[in-house]
Amino acid sequence: MGRAINYETRVIDKHAKKKDKFINYIKSSKELSVCTQANRIQFSYENFYDKIKEALDKEKEGDHRGIRWITTIDKKSLDLIKIFLDAGVKIRHINNIPMSFGVSDKEIVGSIANIEGTDIGDSIFTSNEPKYIRHFQSLFEHLWKNSIDATDRIASIEEGVDLEDIEVIPNARKAREFYLNILKNAQKEIMIVFPTTNAFLRQKKMGAVQLAEEAVQQRNVKIRILMPKDESTEQLVQRLTDRHPCYDYNNNIDIRYIEPTILDTQATILIVDQKVSLVMEIRDDSKRTFDEAIGLSTYSTSKAGVLSYVSIFENLWLQTELYQQIKESSTRLQLANEQLAIANDQLKVHDKMQQEFINVAAHELRTPIQPILSLTELLRSKIMDSNQRELLDVIIRNAKRLQRLSDNILDVTRIESGKLKLSKERFDLNEKIHNIIRDVKTQISVANDVQITLSPSDKSEMSIFVEADKVRIFQVISNLLSNAIKFTDKEGTISISLKKREATDGENKKEEEVIVSIRDSGAGIPSEIRHRLFSKFATKSDSGTGLGLFISKSIVEAHGGKIWVENNANGRGTTFYFTLPLANS
Repeated sequence: MGRAINYETRVIDKHAKKKDKFINYIKSSKELSVCTQANRIQFSYENFYDKIKEALDKEKEGDHRGIRWITTIDKKSLDLIKIFLDAGVKIRHINNIPMSFGVSDKEIVGSIANIEGTDIGDSIFTSNEPKYIRHFQSLFEHLWKNSIDATDRIASIEEGVDLEDIEVIPNARKAREFYLNILKNAQKEIMIVFPTTNAFLRQKKMGAVQLAEEAVQQRNVKIRILMPKDESTEQLVQRLTDRHPCYDYNNNIDIRYIEPTILDTQATILIVDQKVSLVMEIRDDSKRTFDEAIGLSTYSTSKAGVLSYVSIFENLWLQTELYQQIKESSTRLQLANEQLAIANDQLKVHDKMQQEFINVAAHELRTPIQPILSLTELLRSKIMDSNQRELLDVIIRNAKRLQRLSDNILDVTRIESGKLKLSKERFDLNEKIHNIIRDVKTQISVANDVQITLSPSDKSEMSIFVEADKVRIFQVISNLLSNAIKFTDKEGTISISLKKREATDGENKKEEEVIVSIRDSGAGIPSEIRHRLFSKFATKSDSGTGLGLFISKSIVEAHGGKIWVENNANGRGTTFYFTLPLANS
């Protein structure tokens, strides 16, 4: 019989017990989500940093799922934030955190009061009851979703630019003041998503409808609203959107109905001028007033955050068009079946729109790059001034980097959509690698002075034929070789070897394959990213996107091969391996 769990919620006052509770809470956790006010970072560092490190070491061994931390990052806390980031803690920034708490997979621990300095405080509360754990996990996820990545926040502080601002508003009255003030200051466009009928009806009671009409009449602001359809709102909707000659401004108000199941949210979303967003979670939709109905709200002027909500709104707005086309076509006679099929096709296209957005963006990005490169290189050939040539070199270098990035993005979309095509042909892999090394050596700067060797050294010494896509295999080898050069110090070495070996597949059939290894004497791969090295965006480099190894893995596996990495036994550098089936004789 399983051991019974004793659920309890209690307050701890004694100093020693409180510190022991925090230590045991960290040690017993399998994952940690921490939310603290700015002054608690110093407290955590002085009292629990060693225990936090132990948890992060467990994560590296696969015994812990890691630590996520939300706090307010300012100039005073920068050094400590960097220490925690270097240790492996994932950190995000938010302003005006309402309380400090931590939630693990087993319990919740939090401070009862807003504690100053590095003191442990008068009292803490703790609970292992599932309902409280779920509540605080949900609260944390909301804050995490609406916060700023620590590296972006640090960069903003160090560069001295205007800081993006995200503020959590726990008080409904204050959220209402923000809401009305944002509407008053709207200059171009207001976008609102109401998840429920009552959410829309509460707008009239609080004066938001009047402010919206004033914005349209006085400042020619355009308003778009998404909401569920209901008889109780028809009269107000008709008054706002009726194209009456006396109310020409109503042309600027557009309201569309959307199915609640599509919205999949219980929050009112307000976006103004694509610069400000206010997300208000509905605590109790049965209440008649805004203050009674609204729970936690998040105000943001973060460009990335606001534009993500704009994207969500535009997607939903498009969906209403498609659903309306389907609805209209379904009411027609059988002669309209063709139109219905078209509308359904449009709906399918829209469902893929988000995934294809990156693909389209990459194509659009790539289109102007080649003219920029060609014209800049032409201009450079005509200019003799060395300073001006250096400036043009910067343009060329960054244009080529953009070109690689757009190519990588396109490859990723092909891979994820299952559309990566291979044009296989029989060729000598040994000869191909010799050619790649010859090309790469011409690109290595004198400052690098990296030595590259290949075994066998003579391309005529051993021919190794494979049936593969020559262009894609070139891409894999070039990518691995470029990475090795990038992370190898001056006067370092890179050695490439090819060996034939016998492999056994799942049916114990023996087949020959070639194993290619690329060994460098660089810094090696940090343990914290080794397990996800072949995932998207896994990189510790400031100059890389973390897509190359993901693409290389997909190409190798599409050929029936494998790819993996090992740090060298001597502690210096890394060796990447990949295999390919040999071509039949």
